[in-house]
Amino acid sequence: MSKLESTKRHILIIKKLRQSKQATFAEIADYLDRETELDGYYDFNISKRTFARDLEDIGTAYGIYIKYDFSNKFYFIENEFEPEVSDRMFEAFDVYNALNVKEQVSKFVYLEQRRPQATEHLYGLLHAIKNQKQIHFQYTKYYKDHPENRTVEPLAIKEFKYRWYLFAKDVYDDRIKCYALDRLSNLQISDIRFENNHADWHKQFKHCFGIIAPNADEPSEVILSFEPFQGKYIKSLPLHATQKIMLDNDDELRIRLTVYLTHDFLMELLSHGDRVKVLQPTQLIDELKEIYKNALEKYAGE
Repeated sequence: MSKLESTKRHILIIKKLRQSKQATFAEIADYLDRETELDGYYDFNISKRTFARDLEDIGTAYGIYIKYDFSNKFYFIENEFEPEVSDRMFEAFDVYNALNVKEQVSKFVYLEQRRPQATEHLYGLLHAIKNQKQIHFQYTKYYKDHPENRTVEPLAIKEFKYRWYLFAKDVYDDRIKCYALDRLSNLQISDIRFENNHADWHKQFKHCFGIIAPNADEPSEVILSFEPFQGKYIKSLPLHATQKIMLDNDDELRIRLTVYLTHDFLMELLSHGDRVKVLQPTQLIDELKEIYKNALEKYAGE
């Protein structure tokens, strides 16, 4: 039995229990049998003895602990650390499985043409953050022709719009800056340690949209009105974690967000064009009016 086969089986067991919430061994075994037929290469069928060993391995490797309810005779996930991380991990594994086929897939799979996300740096950066070690790298800015050497104290990693960013304190000026991983190269982890105050980055990012630092002491309450059809997309893919639905009918979808009014957020609103109307705050309404006014002036006389 290969390591990859075991890993795939672990993922399938977790997915089954996450989807159905609870399942007997027979139900799990049937599910693995169907997946074996779909895969056509690996055999995911297992005995109860191997299944018991799998549950131990899943707890150790993924931080997902599966327990057995003796009264009702089913298995369930008792505890799962950082489920949002698990979601992304399983999503990545699904894509890997879909693309890792023996037949050519380019005829019917159309991948977005974009630069790599520089995910090869993630493991090293996380190691440096957890162990509080300075790092060195070269960084290329869009408005400069040559990369610059940087020495920083890495603090946190954030994802935004399919790109990864590093937040770190530059040892040159003691300022916290943001670096796009796809413009970072020649990463080196030093033996120099630094003191980290272990700031609550989840709290700091909670009301941020994008990667630009907050531009005010407190976030703003933003109320947006979308056309009904566009509203369906906004409900299926919320603009922000703080999104709350205030009104949802045949005329509009009205939502409330609590965010900082950063440039990233402004660009997001502009991307929706006339399908969205800002109802509050006045500051944001006036800023958008000025942008649309300037845009119209560019076409004046044509």
